[in-house]
Amino acid sequence: MILSLHEKLTTRKISSVELAKHYLARIKLDKTNSYISVEGNEALKMAAAADTRLAAGENVTLLTGVPLGIKDLLCTKDMITTCASKILADYRPPYDATAIVRLKSAGATFLGKLNMDEFAMGGSNESSAFGAVRNPVNHDYVAGGSSGGSAAAVKAGLAAATLGSDTGGSVRLPAAYTGTVGLKPTYGSVSRYGLVAFASSLDQIGPLGVSAEDCAILLSAIAGGDASDSTCAPRPSADYLELMKDAGARKYRIGLPKEYFIGGLQKEVAGSIDRVVQALKKAGHTLVDISLPHTEYSVAVYYIVAVSEASSNLARFDGVRYGARLAGDRSLAEMYKQTRSLFGEEVKRRIILGTFALSAGYYDAYYKKACQVRRLIKNDFDKAWQRVDLVLAPVSPTTAFKLGEKTADPLQMYLNDIFTVPANLAGLPGISVPAGRDAKGLPVGVQFIGKPFAEAELLALAKFVESEVYSEGVDHGL
Repeated sequence: MILSLHEKLTTRKISSVELAKHYLARIKLDKTNSYISVEGNEALKMAAAADTRLAAGENVTLLTGVPLGIKDLLCTKDMITTCASKILADYRPPYDATAIVRLKSAGATFLGKLNMDEFAMGGSNESSAFGAVRNPVNHDYVAGGSSGGSAAAVKAGLAAATLGSDTGGSVRLPAAYTGTVGLKPTYGSVSRYGLVAFASSLDQIGPLGVSAEDCAILLSAIAGGDASDSTCAPRPSADYLELMKDAGARKYRIGLPKEYFIGGLQKEVAGSIDRVVQALKKAGHTLVDISLPHTEYSVAVYYIVAVSEASSNLARFDGVRYGARLAGDRSLAEMYKQTRSLFGEEVKRRIILGTFALSAGYYDAYYKKACQVRRLIKNDFDKAWQRVDLVLAPVSPTTAFKLGEKTADPLQMYLNDIFTVPANLAGLPGISVPAGRDAKGLPVGVQFIGKPFAEAELLALAKFVESEVYSEGVDHGL
C-alpha cells in the first residue's frame, strides 16, 4: 500500500492533499467507530506541506504525503489525546511523542486519533469511553484490542497504515482479528517517550498495515535510540525494507512450541498454521518441535505485572497533577474519589488488582513472585534460541468473537492473550500475518516470534506467508 501510494505521489498521479481528502471522505462514512477524533484541517495542512516537499524533490521519504492514523495514547502536540478515557477527554499535549516527531520529519500526514480500549486495558476494544470498535469484516464482531481502532482503520480503508501499541498482544490480536499485519517490535527498539504508559516494562509502539512491507516502512521511520527514553536501546534505526529482502533469502529453523498447540484451538486456526508449516517446509525451512514449559503461567504472570505497573502509572490521574477535575465544594479526598470515578470499569478493576498486588504483605507473594516466573519464561525462549531461529504459533485460540460475548467474564477475555503475552514478558518481537478465514468468513492470523531485534526476519517470513500461503485483500478505493 505505502509503496504504491509513494509511486503515485512522486509521479504526481495524485497529490497529497487529494489523497488526504480521499481518506477523510471515507472516514465520514465509517461504521466501525475507528476514530475518536478526526483532524481534517491539520491533515490538509500537513498534506499541503508534503506536496511542497514532493514538488521540490527534497527530503522526500516513502512516507511523505502518506495518510496515517495514530492510536490515541500517543501524545500529539495541540491535537487531542484521550487514551479513550473520560478523564483525558479534553487533553491536548504540549509536545509530540518521539515516534510522532519522527513521522512528522518523514513528511507523513495525520488524519486523526484512533479508538482503543481505555488506557490500552482490554483485548476487544469494548472498554473505550467512546464506544466499541466494530470489526470491518463483520460489524457484529470485535476488532480486538487494545489497538482495535488502528487495525480496523487499515482494514476499512480509513488510513493507509497506523500506529498502535502492544502491551500483551494489543497490536497482534487486532491484526489477527481484522486480517491486517501487525508488528510488536523488540522492547526498547522504539522510544516510548510520549506514549501514555499502561505497563512500562511491557508497552511497545508498533505499526499496523496492509502488508509486511508497510510495517517495515513504518518501523524504519520510528525505530532507533532516544535520549528521552532510558529504556530505549541505543541503536540506530535501519532500512527494514532492505533488511527483510536480505532476510527473505535465508533458510531458518522454526520452532513449534507444544504448549501453544493445545485443546480448544479453533480448527481453522490450527489448519491455517498447518498450511504455513507445509509451505515453509516446501521452501526449505526446517521445522523443529520445541517446548516452552512455563507458558502455562504467562497469563497469570502478565496480569500481575501489568496491573501492578498500571496501578502505579495511573496514580497520577487524580485531578491535581493530570486529568479532569471534579471538585466543587468537596474535600480533597472527595475530589480524588469523584475525579477517579471517571475511569471505566476495566481500568478500575486493574487498578484495584494492582494496588492489592503491591500492598504490604502481598508484594512478595504476588508481584515479586510474578517477576521471578517472568524470568523463567524468558529463560525458556533463551534456551529455545539454541535450537531455532524463530517460533511459529497461533495469535489467539480463536478468531474474533461477538461484541458483548465476553464482557461479563473478564477471565475468559484475559485468556485470549495466552499466545501473545509471552513475547511481551520476554521483551521479544512478534508479528501477526493473515493466513486464512474461518467458516464465518472471519480472518485467521498466525504469529512469528523472534530473537531480540530480529524484526527483519519476522517481516521476511510474514512476506513469505503473504506471497506463498495467503493474501488478505484490502480495498482502499484508490
